[in-house]
Amino acid sequence: MTAPGSDAGRILCRDCLADHVVTEAAARPRRCPACGSPRLLSHPERDSLHLAHVDCDAFFATIEKRDDPSLVDKPVIIGGGKRGVVSTACYIARMSGVRSAMPMFKALKACPEAVVIKPDIAKYAKVGREVRRLMQELTPLVEPVSIDEAFLDLGGTQRLHHASPAATLARFARRVESEIGITISVGLSYAKFLAKVASDLDKPRGFSIIGRAEAVGFLSPQPVGMIPGVGQAGVARLAQAGFATIGDLARAEVETLYRIAGKDGARLRDLARGIDPRRVQPDHDTKSVSSETTLDVDLSRFEDLEPILWRLCEKTSVRLKGQALAGRTVTLKLKSSDFQIITRAARLPEPTQLAARLFAAGRELLRRECGGRAYRLIGIGAADLSDPESADHGDLADRETPRLKAMESALDRVRARFGEAVIGKGLSLRDSRRATSRSPKPDADPDS
Repeated sequence: MTAPGSDAGRILCRDCLADHVVTEAAARPRRCPACGSPRLLSHPERDSLHLAHVDCDAFFATIEKRDDPSLVDKPVIIGGGKRGVVSTACYIARMSGVRSAMPMFKALKACPEAVVIKPDIAKYAKVGREVRRLMQELTPLVEPVSIDEAFLDLGGTQRLHHASPAATLARFARRVESEIGITISVGLSYAKFLAKVASDLDKPRGFSIIGRAEAVGFLSPQPVGMIPGVGQAGVARLAQAGFATIGDLARAEVETLYRIAGKDGARLRDLARGIDPRRVQPDHDTKSVSSETTLDVDLSRFEDLEPILWRLCEKTSVRLKGQALAGRTVTLKLKSSDFQIITRAARLPEPTQLAARLFAAGRELLRRECGGRAYRLIGIGAADLSDPESADHGDLADRETPRLKAMESALDRVRARFGEAVIGKGLSLRDSRRATSRSPKPDADPDS
């Protein structure tokens, strides 16, 4: 958000990077005097803010368009077959109503002319690492959120880059486009939550700023679903209690929010008031690798949660392999419909990178928690990390693990050559279920 009232001061062209001084409101140009670009950045707090969120635009689809120019003007969907779901969609497809996590048959009904491409996670991870490397040239304070987004703290970098954080980020965005061939959107603010919100305001190729002076006023009319962690079920629950906007939360008594959202109540009110003291935490030493998803509707049945757990195990396995890591402790994370977070852990006999072994342990942990309680989030992670040389050897009593390792290695090679979804998930799930007979005994971690 470039705030109203920002008509005087400095105006930065995001294309040629010229920085113009404007002394009067009437003199503010609509286009850059140097290059004619309309992409001008101005804000009263522009040069005093340093917390940023950088998000790659339609990341998977943009990479595919970069690699195949014939797709540039076509709607592109990245995802599985007709029985799969949309992983991501380009902005042309989104104009027809296609959204991430939408069933593929619905996406193709909304946009029948779309080109569907199977995801190539290895390729996307490589590009993600290239973007991350450029981020780390700006500041050591880079906190990855996922393969295609991160928080950055550029405080104190002005002397290094001879520019304000805003100007440095504009230069960075142009460099990503020219060197890597994809586009990014940037959000700049004084708090992580607001930087994340800002990066979503003007996609694609956006650069939005939310300053201290405007934060509460900007947030007040926004829907409560804009707050991170508040999914569809949370929106419905808050609406039932009379909270439809972020301003409603800001005005609420914290005791009331505790009754509705449990431990999350105080966080919700702080964020609604523009308060977010979290700092950017650089990921120097990865302590765990995980995947999680917020569910569209609360689920309680094991049979409904099991296939979602398997897909998350596959994602976590890909991330472990991509980072050359293996984990010995498998952790299941659940968030209940009343926002209580539950974690359960199981320690394996040896480290693993395999989706099948993650699933075998996680499945038993999940089964124990499915006793009628409804969940709005599920995740699976691997901790106690080590190098992959120590992983998945098995022993004389465990001949199944080497077989699973050989099978997954073969599948990985096939997917690397022919595409991520060339092997059907049904086969993988059946093989994973066989591994459940060797699941370790879970540790009884308390609710966190």
